Amino acid sequence: MKFKDLYKYSGSLMVLLILVSCGRDPNNPGKEYAPNMYLPVGYEPYKQEKPNPINPMGLTMRLPVEGTVARRNYKTSFGEGDSANVDLMVYNIPADSITISERVLKNPIALNEKTLAEGKILYDRYCQHCHGATGAGDGKVGAMYKGVPNYASDAYKNLNEGHIFHVITHGKARMWPHGSQINPEERWKIVHYVQKLQKGA
Repeated sequence: MKFKDLYKYSGSLMVLLILVSCGRDPNNPGKEYAPNMYLPVGYEPYKQEKPNPINPMGLTMRLPVEGTVARRNYKTSFGEGDSANVDLMVYNIPADSITISERVLKNPIALNEKTLAEGKILYDRYCQHCHGATGAGDGKVGAMYKGVPNYASDAYKNLNEGHIFHVITHGKARMWPHGSQINPEERWKIVHYVQKLQKGA
């Protein structure tokens, strides 16, 4: 067969190729080119892109361990009616938006002797080693770490509750975030105690 003849039949070959390709299984995605460009090397916990040889049935996502305890909903209520319900877990303010926290966050935990006493216990457990017993920044770790503020100083004595809660949650400067260690209700109790220390009490 000459080249001219091949050229003459190329249209027919093209039509035949299209007809053959249309009869394929519609569930077959076809050939993947360079899958390493868009598929992860490791196993994604919330996707099942490839069989996982380690787990039963090749699954990547596993059921929670038997006896796993669900995180509390952290709901508390004050006052009367529906407006009294406060969900302490709703906290979607990003780490770099501290000014928003200062404007919108209000402490939902009632200030009384009980919550202040609980706030002191939590402060002693999580904060005193850096900030000191009186909030003067003279804790044992603070003495080595440097730059720990004095709550009663002019720069810090007027910081509001939203600011303090945000810093406990996300950290700031040399202070690391404590949101994963202290639940929201406990953070708000610490805020009450820190505000007492701001007054030098």
